[in-house]
Amino acid sequence: MTDYWKIDKSLIKHVCAVARLELTEEEEEKFMKQLEDVLKAFKKIDEVDVSNTQPAFHPIEIKNEWREDATAKYEWDPLSNTGHKEDGYFKGPKIV
Repeated sequence: MTDYWKIDKSLIKHVCAVARLELTEEEEEKFMKQLEDVLKAFKKIDEVDVSNTQPAFHPIEIKNEWREDATAKYEWDPLSNTGHKEDGYFKGPKIV
């Protein structure tokens, strides 16, 4: 397997150019070391044998929970807290 995780100065300079970053040489060295550490952690994931593992798109099984439709009396009266009502409707200002 080729090492496509190789980090070098030219890659760091390219990333800085794309991100419009102006880094000093010391910052580039620090950034390169940090990026290598992150990619080493991801390399460990590549080493795991997943040949007998089914892909999982959700951590828990998704299934429909069906229930019977039941009617219920609606008890809320939205006009109870307003003084601007008329014949069961909100009353607003007249628009000319």
